[in-house]
Amino acid sequence: MEHEDIALNYLPYLPLIGLLAFTLTLNLPFGFLRSRVQRYSFAWFLYIHVPIPFVYLLRRMFMVSAYIIPLLVVAAVAGQIWGGRVFGAKND
Repeated sequence: MEHEDIALNYLPYLPLIGLLAFTLTLNLPFGFLRSRVQRYSFAWFLYIHVPIPFVYLLRRMFMVSAYIIPLLVVAAVAGQIWGGRVFGAKND
């Protein structure tokens, strides 16, 4: 009975955790693509900004507060960097 109470305490955080995981995962391929194009080109700009509407729509659909946006930005930047470093070769 005690374990069920502990599990129910984390239930309100599931949409937030899912949204953060989605944001990080969505930005991985875009980080890979971004690392393959010339810095500050139109494609580079596009690969950074294309995931934003999807994260916004999911945040609204899950009714997650706007106070979480800084965490989403951190997850997006981490996904971009991780995708560029792990899956692609950096073009400097």
